[in-house]
Amino acid sequence: MKTVLLIEDDVVLRENTAELLELQGYKVLKAPNGIYGVNVAKKQHFDLDIIICDIMMPELDGYGVLKTLSKSKLTKYIPFIFLSAKTEPSDVRKGMNLGADDYITKPFTENDLVSAIESRLAKVSILQELKREKELNIDEPNENEIKTLNDLKNFFEDYGEEFAYDNEEVIYREGDHSNYIYLIGQGAVKNYRIDEQGKELTTALFKEDDIFGYTSFTETTPHQETAKAIANTNLIGISIIEFNNILSKNHKVALELINLLTDDLSNVKKQLLQMAYGTVNQKTAATILKFAEKMNRKPEDPIKISRNDLASVAGIATETLIRALTEFKKQGIIKAEGRNIKVINIEKLKNVI
Repeated sequence: MKTVLLIEDDVVLRENTAELLELQGYKVLKAPNGIYGVNVAKKQHFDLDIIICDIMMPELDGYGVLKTLSKSKLTKYIPFIFLSAKTEPSDVRKGMNLGADDYITKPFTENDLVSAIESRLAKVSILQELKREKELNIDEPNENEIKTLNDLKNFFEDYGEEFAYDNEEVIYREGDHSNYIYLIGQGAVKNYRIDEQGKELTTALFKEDDIFGYTSFTETTPHQETAKAIANTNLIGISIIEFNNILSKNHKVALELINLLTDDLSNVKKQLLQMAYGTVNQKTAATILKFAEKMNRKPEDPIKISRNDLASVAGIATETLIRALTEFKKQGIIKAEGRNIKVINIEKLKNVI
């Protein structure tokens, strides 16, 4: 018999939900608030199969419960489902970014709840079976070994979870736990930070087929930057736990990821040198080319990007950037219509650098 911990402050909902689960064959432990629920989870961790938790509760809300349990070695790997009347996409995303396995909105049906529990328990069972099989066959040749970045990207596409973001939508914020590493299936993403003066500094750009979100390859440490879609974007995510398992079993791809990190550091150094020593026109030209490369298959295609984004990557004031764009228009290098910038003489733009 599987054991469920139900943390819910509404007495009627808690009793009705517990009865529903018991009729489905589950053993249910009940907690009337977050603090009580945390204590039960830590005491009964060896017997718990899954936790279902409300968000809006006095004393300690659901977010606080998840944060507390995720810090404990005893409870951090117990599947966790939020149950809440908060239905805004931002609320759902906040719960998932904190590390929840699923998010069910109230009112819910019996099928919604049971299906969510069964799917999470099935996933845990499958992963455990795969782990045991790998341990038994560790000395045998593995035809499915992930050796290259292309193999890794194929793994993302075969087993990853899909996410869709609209242009300008935030994917994760600075301080959110890095529960996923992402592959961009379509679109483009920028990373940025806000400095002490409130100015946005774009730190990285990612295009289709790029991997990003790797604050750490092995732990769910907080993100150091905010990530935002700069076009309608589709992502494929692999959890940090699964990703760590891949690296531990596939050392060749781990070496390729080290090379990827080395390239990232090299690009950051180039960007810093350009910001420090390049002329305004050189910085602007290099930035337009960089955005064109990240957002389009062909650099000469139109790109839709704000002047603020261009300025933050180039490391110059927006007003200074606008003057450089005006000069490029006069030289016949680009055309600009509102937010749209089209490169009409790619070679001439490259020669500016």
